[in-house]
Amino acid sequence: MRLAFISDIHGNIHALTAVKRFLSENIVNQVIVVGDLVGYGASPGPVIDFVKREGWVVGLGSSDMRVAMDMGERADRKGVADQVLNWTKKMLTPEQVDFLRRLPPGGRITTPVGRVRFFHGSPHDPEQRLDLMAAERELESLAESLGSRVVVVGGTHVPFMRVIGDTTFVDPGSVGLTLNHEPGADVVIVDCVGRKPKVSLHKVTYDFASSAFDIMAWNLPPVIADVIRTGRMG
Repeated sequence: MRLAFISDIHGNIHALTAVKRFLSENIVNQVIVVGDLVGYGASPGPVIDFVKREGWVVGLGSSDMRVAMDMGERADRKGVADQVLNWTKKMLTPEQVDFLRRLPPGGRITTPVGRVRFFHGSPHDPEQRLDLMAAERELESLAESLGSRVVVVGGTHVPFMRVIGDTTFVDPGSVGLTLNHEPGADVVIVDCVGRKPKVSLHKVTYDFASSAFDIMAWNLPPVIADVIRTGRMG
């Protein structure tokens, strides 16, 4: 069994289209999106329609939740992210919002090497980011409670992998707004064969100039275009 995990698409249809081409050349059994279809990027509706059409498994991300559910304004959320989320709410159809509202907080997959769990932030809260750099004892305890050989989380926009005991922790990075100082779309492939899972991290090139142009064309914050071009914040 071969699984592809992607996360944090953030309304970047150019990056998502390139990822689909990449996956057509690297055949997988299932594609799982670990949340955040929307936010930051200029094509939230097309991204939602794309993943629906592909029939990919999708979990709820923090940006998805803030767009789909009336959570009120927060004093500490007045930056670029909230500007774009407010714009996104106006751009989506009721059907697209309903799709986000119905997304589960995560999921699990049974594979030949054991259970795989995925969620955007923590098992029950997309906004509560899991620290994969935490002490080994803390992650060992989490792995035991989840009963999983692979745990996949999103939210940092930086690809990362760490093995603790018999459990592999993975952050796929970001399709639409990577922050690992290299522009492109991040993809993780997990081969669930043999005695233990094999994880590979991939950077997919795409037309990030067009994505940046779309940001400017919609008068969204220019800093987003800069991040798309460079893969870094500031």
